[in-house]
Amino acid sequence: MAFENAKWIWVREDYKPDEYGEFLIPLTWNGEQTVCRLSCDGDYALYINGVLAFSNQYGDYEHYKTYDTLDITPYLKKGDNALAVVVWHFGTSTMRHISAPAGLIFEIEQGGQVCVESNESTLSRLSLAYESGREKWLTPQLGYSYKYDATKEDDWKNGNGTGFAPSVLINKQRQFFPRPTKKLQLKEMKKGTLVKQDGQTKYIFDIGEETVGLFGIKVRSETAQTLLISYGEHLADGCVRRIIESRDFSFEYVTKVGENEYLNPMLRLGCRYLQIESESPIDIEYVGVVPQVYPFKVKPFQAESELDQKIYDLCLRTLQLCMMEHYVDCPWREQCLYAFDSRNQILCGYYAFEDGNVDYARANLSLMNKDRRDDGLLAITYPCGIDLTIPSFSLYYTLSVKEYIEYSGDISLAKEAYPKMIEYFNTFLNNRQNGLVCKFEGINHWNFYDWSQYSDGVLNGTEEVKPDAMVNLLTVFALQCLQKICGLSGLEYPYHGEIESLKSKIRENFFHKGKGVFAMNIGGAEYTELVNTLAVLTGVADGALAEEICEKLAKGELTPCALSMKTLKYDALIKVNKEKYRDWIWADIRADYQHMLDNGATATWETIDGEAAFDDAGSLCHGWTATPIYYYWILK
Repeated sequence: MAFENAKWIWVREDYKPDEYGEFLIPLTWNGEQTVCRLSCDGDYALYINGVLAFSNQYGDYEHYKTYDTLDITPYLKKGDNALAVVVWHFGTSTMRHISAPAGLIFEIEQGGQVCVESNESTLSRLSLAYESGREKWLTPQLGYSYKYDATKEDDWKNGNGTGFAPSVLINKQRQFFPRPTKKLQLKEMKKGTLVKQDGQTKYIFDIGEETVGLFGIKVRSETAQTLLISYGEHLADGCVRRIIESRDFSFEYVTKVGENEYLNPMLRLGCRYLQIESESPIDIEYVGVVPQVYPFKVKPFQAESELDQKIYDLCLRTLQLCMMEHYVDCPWREQCLYAFDSRNQILCGYYAFEDGNVDYARANLSLMNKDRRDDGLLAITYPCGIDLTIPSFSLYYTLSVKEYIEYSGDISLAKEAYPKMIEYFNTFLNNRQNGLVCKFEGINHWNFYDWSQYSDGVLNGTEEVKPDAMVNLLTVFALQCLQKICGLSGLEYPYHGEIESLKSKIRENFFHKGKGVFAMNIGGAEYTELVNTLAVLTGVADGALAEEICEKLAKGELTPCALSMKTLKYDALIKVNKEKYRDWIWADIRADYQHMLDNGATATWETIDGEAAFDDAGSLCHGWTATPIYYYWILK
């Protein structure tokens, strides 16, 4: 049992959002193996004798509080040691964090015996160098930026700081769980190359490729001054795109006079370019990003052509860049775990990595089913502190659980996730009119299906409660997945007759006999690839009709789906006639991904429009488009 006697502590009772607490822990080391168990609200960095040893709290829930077990033995010296922990209390809900009381809890064990633990005698203070209470936003997903003032540094990381006082106890009675994924590893810094200088106060650096990790800089300044540091994926405007609508991709560092060397241990960047703007001339020895990567073992793959190998390697690198404590969609702009995005990533991971990274996949899926919403649906991301959901993504979660069982043979996840799946299926089936499932109303329900025409829904708005083909086809698709899950795991399948009833209603209301395809809306003329793809995958369209629809898919006669959804389109073609459509699928993949390569991609894009998408906020590194990995394996 962790933390039997340790207590939650903080610097003060009246904690505020965006606050940095610093904690000193003296330790006398006797030479035995020593571990530190630690958990916090927000994020942390642990220094031992002035050296950064560990950082990165696992994103979790108050009802599912995780802790890290850290082997600190290699960092210790015989006799007296100084452990220093800085905790960044976010204090505000985002799409990556649920606001909760500030707090740190830890215990240190030597030779199997707890020797130090957090309590009111632990010395702490508000950080001197990190500015607390600033509350400057990067993006709604990422949360806060930061400002670090090197002129206020002291030697606290070596146990010599001033202004420390006993901590206060915080009421956070939580059940603890060990971190379910491995700690991220720091690699050698990727230093930027100066590619543009505007006078002596503006410098732009190119890291050379998309990179995910921690910002570092070594600079000499003749004055104490503020550096504005921007980061991003694009140089399309001749500079780093710092401001994009309400987003502000920047942070600040105040130099002291003379040499400055700094590494931020907590805010993870996803970028290729760094821009430094100073108040007066500076001498930059280096600036760059220390890659922070998940430990994985890649399965060897040899493609038949140079182009195919480049495409595969591009997708593999993207998948790796989007592996943090869990899968994320976009390292630059969001760093969020989505149910659909991660479905594509997990599927690719089964084939790209040795042992399929099954434990990592399971941890992702397990974190999702711990989500709690009053409407029974899954939140838009996990953990998520804002009231927003994409209902269709709940249904894709069922597909991920089915594929997990089929690949791993492990039925324990199904039993764990079963109550959550039943909860959201009941929500969908109770939201019917005349036997058809309806879209959900309210600004907290985003009826999104795809980044394509007729399918992107209304974000932060409300829609009419009426059925469309997508939500009904996805419900059938997910029920079929649940049926398979129950058959494999011995769980009860409670929705007998619902699949055939919905299939009949879909044919009756959405099929256009003259066109030979299914429309998005009743009586509508929105004939999309995604709707008709799902009609084939579910068997709503079968036999000769399925063959005819696949011909239309291959000829481009329907409104196309976006890159991330092409996996379903390819699966429909494979289901109907794998041999017939194999070469077509290869040609389609090569056309899309060669376009990226020809335009300098070092990771796969969010959509085929690249950086121009979403009003110049298109991500150039997005895990959900790494799906060619899967097809390179199954179509060999």
